[in-house]
Amino acid sequence: MQIDWRGHAAMLLFSVLIAGSFSLGHMAANEISPAALNAARFLIAAVVIGTVASVTVGFKRRYFIAPWRYGVLGFLFAIYFVLMFVGLKTAPAISAAAVFTLTPILTAGSGFLLLRQITTLRMAIALAIGAIGALWVIFRADLAAAMQFKIGAGEIIYFWGCVAHAVYTPMVRKLNRGEPPLIFSFGVLVAGFILLLAYGWNDILATDWASLPIIVWITLAYIAIAASSFTFVLLQFAALHLPSAKVMAYTYLTPSWVILWEIVLGNGAPTGLILVGVGLTIVALALLLKNEDAP
Repeated sequence: MQIDWRGHAAMLLFSVLIAGSFSLGHMAANEISPAALNAARFLIAAVVIGTVASVTVGFKRRYFIAPWRYGVLGFLFAIYFVLMFVGLKTAPAISAAAVFTLTPILTAGSGFLLLRQITTLRMAIALAIGAIGALWVIFRADLAAAMQFKIGAGEIIYFWGCVAHAVYTPMVRKLNRGEPPLIFSFGVLVAGFILLLAYGWNDILATDWASLPIIVWITLAYIAIAASSFTFVLLQFAALHLPSAKVMAYTYLTPSWVILWEIVLGNGAPTGLILVGVGLTIVALALLLKNEDAP
């Protein structure tokens, strides 16, 4: 398998795993402080990634030269995750997933500013189609709401988290100095945990961890291991081998996976009109993944 297709495979799995965090996160968001939840998430994920890294690639001093790089990336990802769970307090899982699909167009912009990665005409068209599909889902297929630009507060809050995520992706390539994805992920997770520990110290102490509902522990286990440990490595790997816009193109699959998660969890399925928006995001994915160099 060529390296670019391994990057694509990594992002396909990324989209499946990330989708679960929306459905579970919406169910747990009002049961615990976002800062406390994500501090625990980063800590658990750092332990998992650190353990795997220690028995595989190993820790070398040269991997931790200029540790400020991990601080920058940890700061961006901490912002993303905290705002995600703040938004999920009120935003439905499918709507939040649709907001997430705006990330590729934001990433294309930050990829150009930071790495001078050029977005071709077809990629621009694909991003536009995906954005239209995302907005259609966000407005719940209500044209009147769209004309009045009525967006929920949760979706707006989460959008700013997605801006941080969009900057994060090209920054991985800009700041990486040859460190293996496992080591780089470990550094980001540790930095993110330290920042969240400082920011959410009062919330962490105020949380009655022993009395939390079971859904919080299920969500924490899932987002720490599946939606953090695994996806961090997958994203780092893909970001080093694919253009930033193509890396985040896989977010267009997220609403489709979330719909399946919602059905499995017994939360119902969206209406047929909302599925039109989901369909547009899949069209955008197909356009973005086409090889620019193919005859």
